[in-house]
Amino acid sequence: MERPRDLWPPAGLVAGWAGLLTSYAAAMLMTIRESPVVAIAELVIRLTPGPVAERAIRFLGTFDKPFLVLVILLLVSWLFWGTGRLARTRWWAPVLVYSLLAALAATAVLLQRSAGSIDLVPVAVGYVTWVVCLSLLTEPLRRAERLTAAAAEVDGTDPLAQGADRATRRTFLLRAGLIAGVGVVLGVAGRVLGSGRRHVEETRRLLKLDGVTEPTLPTGARLPVEGISSWMTPNDDFYLIHTAIVVPTIEPVDWSLRIHGMVDREVVVTYQDLLDSETTEAWITLNCVSNPVGGTLIGNAWWSGVRIADLLERAGVQDGADCVLQTSEDGWNCSTPLAALTDGRDAMLAVAMNGKPLPIDHGFPVRTIVPGLYGYVSGTKWVVDYEVTRFEDVDAYWTQRGWGEMGPVKMSSRVDVPASGAEVAAGEVRFGGVAWSQHTGISAVEFSVDGGPWLPAELGRVPSDDTWVQWTGTAEVEPGDHLVRVRATDADGLVQTAVERDVLPDGATGLDARDFTASA
Repeated sequence: MERPRDLWPPAGLVAGWAGLLTSYAAAMLMTIRESPVVAIAELVIRLTPGPVAERAIRFLGTFDKPFLVLVILLLVSWLFWGTGRLARTRWWAPVLVYSLLAALAATAVLLQRSAGSIDLVPVAVGYVTWVVCLSLLTEPLRRAERLTAAAAEVDGTDPLAQGADRATRRTFLLRAGLIAGVGVVLGVAGRVLGSGRRHVEETRRLLKLDGVTEPTLPTGARLPVEGISSWMTPNDDFYLIHTAIVVPTIEPVDWSLRIHGMVDREVVVTYQDLLDSETTEAWITLNCVSNPVGGTLIGNAWWSGVRIADLLERAGVQDGADCVLQTSEDGWNCSTPLAALTDGRDAMLAVAMNGKPLPIDHGFPVRTIVPGLYGYVSGTKWVVDYEVTRFEDVDAYWTQRGWGEMGPVKMSSRVDVPASGAEVAAGEVRFGGVAWSQHTGISAVEFSVDGGPWLPAELGRVPSDDTWVQWTGTAEVEPGDHLVRVRATDADGLVQTAVERDVLPDGATGLDARDFTASA
């Protein structure tokens, strides 16, 4: 390779393979059934005529599918090589090629059984990698060619003969080596980590949990208002907050919970112990402390598990203890008020969510659920350790970073309908949303349009104080721009405050508002 122009095809090849490896890693880590390359191979198999497929099987035997994948990889490698060559004279050509390849991969992925939009993430990851890596690799080559052209116009000299070619190759090889190395590491890591997660996911899928029932929506809980938040939040839509870069994958047979500290006897609970225990089930709304006023970091689900109070009673909590330090498999911890685990509420070690074993990202095989407390002091996913202790003796992950120690959920409410910026017909306008005050309950909700009088809203019927409640109401609205606010009153008669406070240190306060336009 005497000149930079010889490095353009290898640049295309390296960038192309980097995209394949990152998309593969993304598919493995997300437990998507297979990578885009394999999805394309399966599409080819489905489109191959029967006689051709029979001859391939007769000739190749059990190697027919690996051979097909190899052929696809060789073809795309040739295409990547050519893409690099095209990039030298036509900047738009690689973008076009990558877009066509991504469209083909996306089509193959979506044609797979039970595929959804989330399965397209690896395709997007690969596409972005292609564009970014090719740009990084070709930038020094393009710069060297500009310098060559400029020098030739000035005095006819060739800077390549003076050593500029060596500097260009050095920069290129350094970047190519780095990109290739990172790609290989990501591919291997995806394979290793993804295989473990895939096995756990398969175990989870095959689990049969006796005593766990499918959720049935309580009569009257859901109001017939289009656009209002679903009273039951589907597992895939439930908000997700954790600190793990790669979430723990624990086989149920390997899981256990150690209860120790200020107890009369240490207790170790296995997954089978939980399955053999009496099951408690309840509708419980969870709310993240980082949820701003009107935010979406909240969801309501049907949780199934075993009461924590019963387990602590078995261990025998000693006098003086006032908290339980919970620790996750990934090392995250939180200190939970002991009273909230033993006062009769449905604080549980949950094994199921909405009638199914917990999703891995939500704590499979076991997580802690405590109604009325923000998750940062209670909702430990992949929980493996309970130390009964005192607040003064422990430092938990978030509390040592300035967050409040007790973490009770603050009453709040939200406008879902109309959505912010929506345009509605003037006249009688329907409003709606949700309100919550877990473990206390909501007694009333009111809304106000443009600072006018507070109007009472109709509430859905809920099974307990531990869930949110839907609300709706109507008001006459003139044509123009408007603002609607909402406030709630809890079961103790406390009216939601309008004082605005940030989420730090123990949850946001204030009234949610939505702007909308009414048209004549």
